[in-house]
Amino acid sequence: MQYGIYYAYWERQWGGDYPKYAQKVGKLGFDILEISCASLPGMKKEEIRKLKAAAQDAGIVLSAGYGPKPEENLSSADPKTVNQGFEFWKKTFDVLYELEITVVGGGLYSYWPVDFSKPFKKEEDLKRSIESMRRLAEMASGITLGMEALNRFEGYLINTAAEARSYVEAVGCKNVKAMLDTFHMNIEEDSLTEAITTAGSYLGHFHIGEANRRPPRPGTRMDWKTIGKTLRDIGYTGAVVMEPFVLMGGQVGNDIKVWRDISGGAGEAGLDDAARASVEYIRGVFEG
Repeated sequence: MQYGIYYAYWERQWGGDYPKYAQKVGKLGFDILEISCASLPGMKKEEIRKLKAAAQDAGIVLSAGYGPKPEENLSSADPKTVNQGFEFWKKTFDVLYELEITVVGGGLYSYWPVDFSKPFKKEEDLKRSIESMRRLAEMASGITLGMEALNRFEGYLINTAAEARSYVEAVGCKNVKAMLDTFHMNIEEDSLTEAITTAGSYLGHFHIGEANRRPPRPGTRMDWKTIGKTLRDIGYTGAVVMEPFVLMGGQVGNDIKVWRDISGGAGEAGLDDAARASVEYIRGVFEG
């Protein structure tokens, strides 16, 4: 397995200096920096070159995540909305190929976070989403698309590993895989190990974090040793990316609902130390 971290751990606003974070995570002991797709369609050639060079110099690879905007919702009944979604991805894939990114995960099948004040029909939305995903999978040749199971407060189409697997089976494309995240699993699943086993060979991307979204560490109620063993048992060899959110304030804190300083007052150096300790710990227990 390869171990990564999402850049927004250090940010209060979405977006950031990706070349800086590529260098940082390489020094902290990670194999992967996960970035957001949000700004990729507008990324200039020179910016792409600098990020790619920074990742290569740091000895890491890049992965990407995204929660589509409402106007990019591929499950929408509005053809204009769906077309806007495809236009976004067309531009994004061009940049992903240049950055040699081969995995993109998130609520790609819908939008994030869902506005539950608006009516929806799950079965009808699901059918449209599956049809759209087949088309997106063809556009994304060579890129694995991770269908993330999100908790009930952030999404409704895929909440569990069983639903993620069912969705992937319905799409029927080799580059469309299930994606699990221990934060969401902690809310929705009866058993985290059973959820991983259910995903099985369909698992294409894996996010980790404590129940309160801190970086993984020993001595918590999350049984990281057993989670790692279960991943090995199903033969998972892909990316394990931690997605901690500990800083309150800004758009990130607002969107993720961080209403207290979970970092304990840590500055950038303190965040770095926690990330370094976390990846060392996870690498140890996940590799057995």
